[in-house]
Amino acid sequence: MPQTSYAIGLGSNRRHGRYGSPRHVLAAAIEEIDRQGIKVEQRSRIRVTPALGPAGRRFANAAVIVATELGPAEVLQRLKDVERAFGRRRGRRWGPRVLDMDIILWSGGCWAQPGLVIPHLEFRERAFVLQPLDELAPDWRDPITGTTIRQLLYHHARPHPLAPR
Repeated sequence: MPQTSYAIGLGSNRRHGRYGSPRHVLAAAIEEIDRQGIKVEQRSRIRVTPALGPAGRRFANAAVIVATELGPAEVLQRLKDVERAFGRRRGRRWGPRVLDMDIILWSGGCWAQPGLVIPHLEFRERAFVLQPLDELAPDWRDPITGTTIRQLLYHHARPHPLAPR
C-alpha cells in the first residue's frame, strides 16, 4: 500500500504509574506511536476538556497526523496494542481511561469493516476532536460531507438558528 495519512485523536483522564498525569500519558503515547512505525508528522497541543458522559474526570486531548504504508486495520491494531501497553482495559463505554486513541480521518477517504469505520462516526459533533484537528489540518475535508475541519468546528460552535435562546 502506498503511504497515506491518518488523523488520530488521543485522550486520557487517568494517571499512569510510569508516565504520570494524563497530559504526560498523551506525550508518551505519541512517542510510542512513532516507535511503532507510524511516523508522527504533526502533533497538536494538548488541551484539557470536560468529560463526556459518565467518565467523571476532565480529559487531556490531542490529535496527531501520521504517515504510514499500513492500511487502516493495521493502524488500528497498532493503536490498540499501544493502548493495552499503557494499561487500557475493556470496560464500560465512556468510563475513565488511561489512554484512548481513535482513527478520525484517513487520506484514502472512507473505510468500513466490523470494529472500524472511517471517518469516525461521531467526530463532527466533538469539539475536543475538531479543535486539535483544526490546529493541524483545517482544510482536511470530511469525505462524507465535503466539509472542512474548520467549517465543521465553526458550525459546531454556533447555536442552531432555530434553537431557543
